[in-house]
Amino acid sequence: MNNVTERSQIHATFVIERTYPVPVAAVWHALSDNDVRAQWFGAGDAFDVQEKSHEFRVGGHGTEEGQWHGGPRSRFTSTYTDIVDLQRIVFTYDMWVEGRHLSTSVTTIVLEPVGDHARLTYTEQGVHFDGLDSPEGREEGTKGLLDQLGACLISGQ
Repeated sequence: MNNVTERSQIHATFVIERTYPVPVAAVWHALSDNDVRAQWFGAGDAFDVQEKSHEFRVGGHGTEEGQWHGGPRSRFTSTYTDIVDLQRIVFTYDMWVEGRHLSTSVTTIVLEPVGDHARLTYTEQGVHFDGLDSPEGREEGTKGLLDQLGACLISGQ
């Protein structure tokens, strides 16, 4: 029996822009405040959370671990490396499913005012391991999260 796992890595960068019909301060609050962030970040009712934390400061860590209903166990861990109030957030994050390391990413979120609205530019540079994850899937998942953020912001008006 061959127990050798084939190893591979795919490096990819993607950029997503969203303009939200709220001021930059409202978007910043939704990204940085634990209670508001919990309303849009994560899998909602389809996910049983076993561990969740979010410490928004340079050097602060975040974790979200749980089980998808009828599906795999996943773990997300992050570390904030740069925060410029109301302008920029940089963090690294790792994802695992069923104990297998899917990816490591560096993410930059930039906020800019556009009149009374806020433009968010999300740039992710990642390495995806051993065919367990794809850059295309990650980008689609991130678009979904940013859409959830937008819905949260609009419902909060």
